[in-house]
Amino acid sequence: MGYFFIFLYLLFVALVIEIASTLLVYTGLEPEISRYQVISMLTGTGFTTDESKLIIDHPLRRKISAFLILFGAFSLAVIISSISNILSDNFQTTELTVICSILILLLFLLKLPIIKQTFSKKLKEETKDTYPLSELPIKEVLYFEDDDYVTSIHIQGDSPFVGQKIESLIKPREDLHVLSLIRENRPIRENLNKKELQDGDRVIVYGKEEIINAKFGEEN
Repeated sequence: MGYFFIFLYLLFVALVIEIASTLLVYTGLEPEISRYQVISMLTGTGFTTDESKLIIDHPLRRKISAFLILFGAFSLAVIISSISNILSDNFQTTELTVICSILILLLFLLKLPIIKQTFSKKLKEETKDTYPLSELPIKEVLYFEDDDYVTSIHIQGDSPFVGQKIESLIKPREDLHVLSLIRENRPIRENLNKKELQDGDRVIVYGKEEIINAKFGEEN
């Protein structure tokens, strides 16, 4: 019974991973990223990548993350306790079987296309309605279409853009917008169009990815 309990509890943990990953996908995260980050948080490894910012910068994802960190610490204690009492008869296998069955049913429901579509739409709308724009990641605020893009253009000394004013780089009808100019680690937002670009500048540009890549090429 002890070994069966451990098997059930590992199944329980696996179901929690899948359900948490599915919920993160519903918030707009890629499936591969969400599962990896869920395992990282659950095991408390503290593995830090640029992808972890996608969790930290999103209010709903932070709540899921907090649960996983606490659940991971609790799970470790349970597994250690189970192993130390492997010969004991005091395992609540019946209750755990019921819980795992419920989680399997929940996971099955979450995978249904109609549930996925409904949840994804609801979570995104709730995030936008509940939290101020300043707390949301750039993707949630500015990416209205699939090819919307925000990037940093690095101006090097041999760049053809050095000495040019920003207003001369972007035509009036081009779907490009300069959000900020970073010079010597200081943001410049006033009178951007009149600023001449210098070696070492970084220009934060928003627009269509294809247009940005075509115009700025190697600097992007």
